[in-house]
Amino acid sequence: MKLTYDPKRNIAYLRLRPQGTEIETIRVSDELNVDIAPDGSVYGIELLNANEQLRSTDGGKFVLIDEQGRETSVPLSAA
Repeated sequence: MKLTYDPKRNIAYLRLRPQGTEIETIRVSDELNVDIAPDGSVYGIELLNANEQLRSTDGGKFVLIDEQGRETSVPLSAA
């Protein structure tokens, strides 16, 4: 899994699978697209207007919680 952010375009992308060649993009809303792999699984999630969406909760931090409940947080930079 890989989360990338393009500050120039203000787009974040969460890739859940290894890089593929053919995907279908489903527009969920004005700020969310979901990419589907040929086998029907979710390939990735694209957040448009990402800075506002990612900073709106958790005090502007990206928070990862593992299966034991341990948290790791990374502050998100301001746009």
